[in-house]
Amino acid sequence: MKIALVYDYLTQFGGGERVLAALDEMFPEAPIFTLIYDQEATNSTFKDKKIHTSFLQKIPGSKKYFRQLIWLMPLAIEQFNLSDFDFVISVSHSFGKGIITKPSTKHICYCLTPTRYLWHDAGLPFRPISKFLLTYLRTWDYQAAQRPDYFIACSENVKQRIKKYYGRESQVVYPPVETEKFNKSDQYLYHDREKNTNLSDGPDDYFLMVGRLVPYKRFDIAIEAFAKMPDEKLLIIGNGPEYKRFQVLSFKLQAKNIKFLGQVSDSELPKYYAGCKALIFPQEEDFGIVPLEAMASGRPVIAYRSGGALETIKEGETGLFFNSQTAESLANVVKTFDYKKFDPEKIKRSVKSFDERVFKDKIFEFVSELT
Repeated sequence: MKIALVYDYLTQFGGGERVLAALDEMFPEAPIFTLIYDQEATNSTFKDKKIHTSFLQKIPGSKKYFRQLIWLMPLAIEQFNLSDFDFVISVSHSFGKGIITKPSTKHICYCLTPTRYLWHDAGLPFRPISKFLLTYLRTWDYQAAQRPDYFIACSENVKQRIKKYYGRESQVVYPPVETEKFNKSDQYLYHDREKNTNLSDGPDDYFLMVGRLVPYKRFDIAIEAFAKMPDEKLLIIGNGPEYKRFQVLSFKLQAKNIKFLGQVSDSELPKYYAGCKALIFPQEEDFGIVPLEAMASGRPVIAYRSGGALETIKEGETGLFFNSQTAESLANVVKTFDYKKFDPEKIKRSVKSFDERVFKDKIFEFVSELT
């Protein structure tokens, strides 16, 4: 049986790319088809893979300015020839599900979300013609969503959206989390402070945020909240298009207690999780792997009460929620938060069902039933 893997565009390395990496481990002979590929931006995770890219790859600057090419992506994804494959698994948050296959080929779409900026968080470039683009892309996106034979949703939250926007049923399989990697992170609590002064000797010094700095993740809420709490320290890990804007915001608010660390290595990240009081998670996510990494490290999460966080965080046991997506609402919870009320071992146990081995077993079971 010949299998192909499809991904929208490989221009960063986040939760969706980790799903693809897990599938690649499961099906090492399967080539990857993607619109645009940036080896450096994906941490060379797929450097040894056979990767097929679209004509967009040849456009100068496409790796950096790929968002400005969305109007060409429907055409580009349909140009791939997958006629030699018996099975196609697409991992998609936008265009990958629109791959065209022959009638006898089985196509499973692992849906990270119905295209966010088309259905529930619109924000297209090219403002003067964005209404035209939105209509065109929504029409294409709906039609493309009818092409997969089966849908797998990354969460119950996404399952509901798939039904609402595409009229398709789906089965939920949660994304893979390297729980063992973070489960052992408490070994990093005791270390040489001279090597890294950002870290503490225990979970009593700072709060933490991790993720790509983009508008919908609402890092601005946390920056505004902690600017009003000078006695609480906030570390921010990650890069993204909003990096400079958030730094400027922090400067304007004179938030000397907030530090931007940029991107850190995979080997360093567990140390930051292990040393924090709690992870701050102010966004509405389709699922959210970062809170699970924090919980696998035994650390609680303070999250906005919405989206995928409701499926993974148990209030009072593995974290707390704030009800309004505002700095004031977040600050009110942080001010009353006491990490000593949370049991690290109980938090670690709560994420076992999200381990990557569980993900692989469920995907294998799903594929086996179709072959």
